[in-house]
Parts: sequence; structure tokens; C-alpha cells
Amino acid sequence: MERLAILASKAYLNQDANTLVRQTLERRQGILSDKGALCIQTGKFTGRSPKDRFIVRDECTENTIDWGEINIPISAEIFDSLLNKMSAFMLDREVWMRHCYAGANPTYRLNVTVINTTPWANLFCHHLFLRPSVSELENYQQEWIILQIPEFLADPAIDGTRQENFTIINFSRKMILIGGSAYTGEMKKGIFSVLNFLLPYEYGVLPMHCSANEGEQGDVALFFGLSGTGKTTLSADASRKLIGDDEHGWADDTVFNFEGGCYAKCIDLSKEKEPQIFSAIKHTTLLENVSFFTGTNIVDYSDTDITENTRAAYPIDHIKNAKDRSVGKIPKNIFFLTCDAFGVLPPISKLTTAQAMYHFLSGYTAKVAGTEVGVREPQSIFSACFGQVFLPLHPTVYAELLGKKLDAHPEVSVWLVNTGWTGGPYGTGNRIRLQYTRAMVQAAIQGELTNQTFKSHPNFGIGIPQECPGVPAELLDPRNTWKNKHAYDKQAEMLSTLFIQNFHQYKAEASEEIRNASPKLIQMEV
Repeated sequence: MERLAILASKAYLNQDANTLVRQTLERRQGILSDKGALCIQTGKFTGRSPKDRFIVRDECTENTIDWGEINIPISAEIFDSLLNKMSAFMLDREVWMRHCYAGANPTYRLNVTVINTTPWANLFCHHLFLRPSVSELENYQQEWIILQIPEFLADPAIDGTRQENFTIINFSRKMILIGGSAYTGEMKKGIFSVLNFLLPYEYGVLPMHCSANEGEQGDVALFFGLSGTGKTTLSADASRKLIGDDEHGWADDTVFNFEGGCYAKCIDLSKEKEPQIFSAIKHTTLLENVSFFTGTNIVDYSDTDITENTRAAYPIDHIKNAKDRSVGKIPKNIFFLTCDAFGVLPPISKLTTAQAMYHFLSGYTAKVAGTEVGVREPQSIFSACFGQVFLPLHPTVYAELLGKKLDAHPEVSVWLVNTGWTGGPYGTGNRIRLQYTRAMVQAAIQGELTNQTFKSHPNFGIGIPQECPGVPAELLDPRNTWKNKHAYDKQAEMLSTLFIQNFHQYKAEASEEIRNASPKLIQMEV
């Protein structure tokens, strides 16, 4: 196993959370909020920089990585040169090292040694990665290394990067280099990308960008969804135990969390809307890029002056109903969440295995007018497997693996849940009430939809239940909620076309089963 020689003015190893908070305050790199959370700023970068993430192209990756705009190749020579420069850069600096791991299922555990140049970045790793016990540390075997030096800036003309910042994954040397960016999420998602390569390729485990919770009977539910679809809100349930909020693996007999904590968005956070997250923000929680009410250390969660991507990082045990061990049985229910701003998709529908593979591959939601400059009408977004930017392999690999899991476990139900509009598109219709969405998810989890009568959607073929406890029957079929039925049909044709056009990029690699689950265009009367 490769070792990285660390030569620094001083190296701190496996510091506890309280010490890391104190060290950050002593170096005047952060301040405490009124709740005791450590508040820091990540500087120039307040989010990931996908165009500056590279993968070393060599014998290990040449014929396995899905190269393109997402997985950008870089040479081993550039990697080695930057590693040497970063190693020299550390000579007169303090560094914080941590032995941790990813993967709560010990069979698929990945040991990760992280090296940071700030104590608060190491605190992030303490929270977000899993923490070995004292006995495990005594026998710790290093596998992967993350070297994160935000102060180190590349020279693109010399170093072969696009900008001064970079994230480079080297599967042969089992290392991730991060320079020029202090945004902590680069470390978390770097390891997620590694697991998205290793687990399917070597173990047949499906990595998933989703949240997971568990009921009193041990029944597991998974929630997939892009930003704004309600994933955090719907998966946070005081009556169910949280397995994890973001990254999981589906092995033969378990679903397991990759992480040891949560990295929650804080924009407009309130105790009323998201009580679990609000209560988790306390001593040792790391708050990134938040602002305060003038003259106080009380966080103003509505302030977006620095960024809308304000974040809270905390260990999972800050959530009161989190499982002691972040492992559950195979899922009983899987929810694909979409915010359909076109008002076409049913508020809940049941998917066949083929349809589940197709919609997993599509990863659809929509932006609405006013969310971004220049967005005047709803815009479709497609992100394969609800996290395409983290997929080193071709997206069809993950879709096919999902299909194998569902074929092996026919008792698993997959649901498409529209948390967006009904009765018309955004601007005309109405947003589906959260109370109804919660009732539909709850009905699915409790098995109250299992024996319902379903009718097929004309374009998408998905199964629409005729009744659902706590939900008006007329809401279940979206066409019934539109005053102008012909306008709905036209809108459904339009959305079907968008799905078909997006799927063209996968068609050559996709199986016939997935291709046959594509929406159908219906000849309408003029």
C-alpha cells in the first residue's frame, strides 16, 4: 500500500471534535454561533467546481471510465508533478491528519486518510466520514488518501489544469488531490465518486445518491431526488429512524450508509420547517458561509449574501432518531422524487422494473421561473441516477444494476412522486400540497396502495392509483385537474418528447428492456 511522506512544521493526528473547534478559534479561522456551532467561510468557492474535477487516465481507467464532460481525463505525469509540489508546499505548514472510513457495512469498508491544512476542514471529515473505534485505529490499514490544500494554487499554463483550483482522482495510486478550493464538499463527493467506481465494478453493490430511513418493523425506504424535490423534507420522519441523508450502497442483503454524518443545506432553515436539522446545529456542528443578524452571533439563515449554498456538517448522532448503526435491510419502498413544473406527472405512480430503470436513468426534475436569471418558463433537468456528476462509469451500468436488484427482490415497490404542479404548469396550476404528498408516501410505506386499482398513464405508462387515504381522488390523475384537457394532452406530449430526447444519449448502451419503457407519443386529434 502506498504511503505518503508528510513533512510539515507540525502534524496533528486524529484530534477530537472539541480540540478541532478550539484550534480553529485560536487561529481566528471561525467564530461560535449562539448555539455553539463553529461558523467558518470557505472563501472563493462556496460549492463544488465540476469542470475542475479530473480523473487520471491510465491502464486502470482507460477502458472503464465513461470519459467526457463529467469525467475529464488528466495524465499521470500532471498528477505526479502536482503531488510533488503540494508535498513541498506543506513543509512549513501545520497539517491535520485523520484516519477514517466510508461504508457502514464492514464488508465494503474503505479506509481513508485525510490530510488538511486547517482544523475546521478536518472537523468536517470527523463528522462526514465514519469514525474508527480506538481498537480499530490500533490496527488501521491505510487505503485511500485525500490531500486537501486550499492555499495551494495551480498554474494552469504549467500544471495542466483549467484554473488554479482542481480535484484529481487517481485510482491507481488511490489518492485524491484537492487544491485551490476550501469547499469541504469536494472531499465528501470525491470519495463518493470513488465508491461509485469501486462498488459496482468490483463487488456488484449499487451506490446510490439518496436518503434512507427505517420503520419500527425494519422496513427501509429510499428517497432519490435532485435539489428542490423535497428529498430532505420527506425523508425526515420522526416516526422512522434515519439511516443516512445522502449516500448509500445496496448490497445483497443490506442497505448501508457511506457516511458518518450529514451535510445539510441551511438556506431558510427554521425550527418549524425542518426541526431535526435545526436541532442538530449545536456545539461542534460546522456551519459554512452563513451570516449573522447585525451585532449578534445569531445566524440569519435567510441571508444569501455569501451564497445560497450555506451548509451544516454534523455527526449523524446529532439527529435524535438516527440509527446507532447506519445499516438496514434491503429496501421495501423506493421513491423517485421529481418537481414537475409542467404539471404532467401524477402526484404518485407505481413503476415496473423497466420503468424504474428508465426513470432512474433519466433523473428528471424541473426548474421554475424566477429561480435563476433568465429562467422565464419551466426548464427540464435530467441527471442520470439522480447524481450524474458523481458517476465514473456509464450511467446504464447503474440502471442495469438497479434492475438486477429489483428482479432479485420482486417485493420491492418503486414509486414516482411528483412534488411539483397540478392543474396546469407553473404560473397556472398549483403546487401539490405537502400534506397530500406526505399522505401518499405514508400510504405507500404502510402498504395501503398495494391492493389498489391502477390505471396506466397514456404517455408514460406508469400506474396511477385510483384511491389513496387522505388524498382527494380527483388529484391522483393529473389530467383530471386541468380545466383544458386538450392543453394537458399537449403538455404531456411535450414532456414525453423531452424524456425521449434526453434518452438518446443512452439508447445505444441501454438494454431493450429499458428502451421499451420510454414514454410514447400519441397521435392527437386536431
